[in-house]
Amino acid sequence: MDDKKLQSPPLSLLDRYRGRDFQPLYTTTVTVSGGETGHGRASGVARSDDGNLVVELRLPTEMGGPGDGTNPEQLFAAGFASCFHGALNLLGKRAAVDISDMVVAVQVSFGRDPMDGGYALVIDLRVRMPGVDRSVAEEMVRTAERLCPYAKMARQGTVNIVTVVD
Repeated sequence: MDDKKLQSPPLSLLDRYRGRDFQPLYTTTVTVSGGETGHGRASGVARSDDGNLVVELRLPTEMGGPGDGTNPEQLFAAGFASCFHGALNLLGKRAAVDISDMVVAVQVSFGRDPMDGGYALVIDLRVRMPGVDRSVAEEMVRTAERLCPYAKMARQGTVNIVTVVD
């Protein structure tokens, strides 16, 4: 059994980076195979390089699937919500604001994009901070929007490197 006690990340994560180039702090790879249908989204399995994530992917019933597995929108929403929650947690600790009852919910909708006829995601992020003055909560959320890389990516886009490998 692992005797390590879980700890929050250090407040030093809030320190500004002043380097010229992107400095990776953590990198992971998740690989998706196609499964029974050969379609990763419909019947795939997602596996992380460290083996800690193994998820069966399934289409939700709303898209004609069985709905008996996880889908990419759920994974994205979980990543976004946990990152935003973490950013707010650090900001609350730095400001000595008790946000121990805070809840972050991210709703991700997958749908048709009228701009190009393809597909798009719409993200609705909601934060509840019981007992925190609304103006303080709003300022913390605005700051977290600049700090959280998921929020930054949703607002500004991200660098994408697409490579076909042998």
